[in-house]
Amino acid sequence: MFETMSVEIEQLLAKLTGVNDKMAEYTSTPGVTSLNAALMHTLQRHRDILQDYTHEFHKTKANFLAIREREDLLGSVRKDIETYKSGSGVNNRRTELFLKEHEHLRNSDRLMDDTISIAMATKENMTSQRGLLKSIHSRVNTLANRFPAINNLIQRINLRKRRDSLILGAVIGVCTILLLLYAFH
Repeated sequence: MFETMSVEIEQLLAKLTGVNDKMAEYTSTPGVTSLNAALMHTLQRHRDILQDYTHEFHKTKANFLAIREREDLLGSVRKDIETYKSGSGVNNRRTELFLKEHEHLRNSDRLMDDTISIAMATKENMTSQRGLLKSIHSRVNTLANRFPAINNLIQRINLRKRRDSLILGAVIGVCTILLLLYAFH
């Protein structure tokens, strides 16, 4: 049925191509020069429509053939599975092991998807917290600029934070060097 319909559609497209060609011949005759612009526009529109129809037909035909091939393949695979099950029995030890392994893989995949979704939610939460902290930082800076005493306090806090960062970096560096010396001696 599909083949007859596709042949019929191809014949109709061929007829439409013939009509468009006749229209092109008519517009190129010398006696039709006064309406030539309107006819050329109409002819171009009909060519575009023909091109769209042809493109859509080939796309639909390719999709249908792909679906039919997929169904044929799946049908043959199902048939092979049924013959295997009926021939060797369902309680085959090897089959049970493969099914268990497949179930473990599916569970691992599901757990990884859950972990990824948790990580994405955490990232979104951290991004929103970052925006919140930036707005708080800008408000504190605004207050510090308005009140010099608060500005002085913030400068001392920043100075201690930098000093603590330097001390922590030095301690980590010394520990890393000692650890490397211990590992190589």
